[in-house]
Amino acid sequence: MVSKAEIIANFDPNGPGSPGSLFGLPFGLEKSDLVIIPAPWEVTVSYKAGTADGPKAILEASTQVDLFLRDIPDSWKMGMHLLPVAEGFEEENRKYRDLAIQYINWLENNEEEWISDELKIIPNTINSICEKLNIYIKAQAAQYLEAGKLVALLGGDHSTPLGFIAALTEKYGSFGILQIDAHADLRESYENFKYSHASIMYNVLKNPGVSRLVQVGIRDFCEAEVDYINNSNGRVLTYYDEDIKRAQFEGVNWNLICKEIISQLPELVYISFDIDGLDPKLCPNTGTPVPGGLEYQQVIYLIKEVVRSGRKIIGFDLNEVSPGEDEWDANVGARLLYQLGSLMGVSMGRLKMID
Repeated sequence: MVSKAEIIANFDPNGPGSPGSLFGLPFGLEKSDLVIIPAPWEVTVSYKAGTADGPKAILEASTQVDLFLRDIPDSWKMGMHLLPVAEGFEEENRKYRDLAIQYINWLENNEEEWISDELKIIPNTINSICEKLNIYIKAQAAQYLEAGKLVALLGGDHSTPLGFIAALTEKYGSFGILQIDAHADLRESYENFKYSHASIMYNVLKNPGVSRLVQVGIRDFCEAEVDYINNSNGRVLTYYDEDIKRAQFEGVNWNLICKEIISQLPELVYISFDIDGLDPKLCPNTGTPVPGGLEYQQVIYLIKEVVRSGRKIIGFDLNEVSPGEDEWDANVGARLLYQLGSLMGVSMGRLKMID
């Protein structure tokens, strides 16, 4: 059997990568430190669809990402492997997405005479299949965590990491979440779907192992979500995009803002990254774009500061990448994925970062 050292010695990181592998890396599952679970799921998406195509589009775009990072020069040697999508997964997504659309269309038209026995049972049916998704994701994550792998999740919509976070709780007990997002995602349910992408953090916070949620870039929310934040006794801390911008307009630099954000996080950190937390010019095809948001280097700086603080990134998800008609969103998503994976590797002692 070829060793990982031999694979590294025979691979040219400056040349074309291996076709069909994430970032063109040559390692495969066994020799990769980081395993990424694909979750091409968007059943409860409430505006524009397309996020289910995110994992495939990112895989295709990833071979255009140069592997050399100046401050993590050996990042590619860690190995990052995207698992294949489970058989039948995409068909199930399409089937239940079509069913959810029927119900969403009825809600939006608000015509009571449309209601039928078939429509009445749709929310329960969707909630049931989403529960099964959570169980599946949890089992996959637990399998690779038990094997000593670093694990991440690539969506799909933002509902997908709930089971993953549950698996991390069983391994680590307690940790905090850093959420990069345009939306608070704290609705009890949305459109009568319990596991809506708009409810992911509401559902996550039912987990007592999540000690604190720190949200950054939030700029689209309802009154009930603000009430939830204000009544959380500090368990949820929200850095609204408007407040971040105002501080910067008044002369506060990003480094100081990052230090304040990071000071609220415990030693163990999970990063939940909805790409719409970025400025929409970086993700124009995402399902629910919102004006404002973070710049690419701004958010990379924040995550690097998390790592420099000595905190450990125990897992992350990247969601809501919808490729549209070109590769732009997937290109940005692929670069985010490489940076997130590399920085997680540094924080967990698999890589070294040069200051």
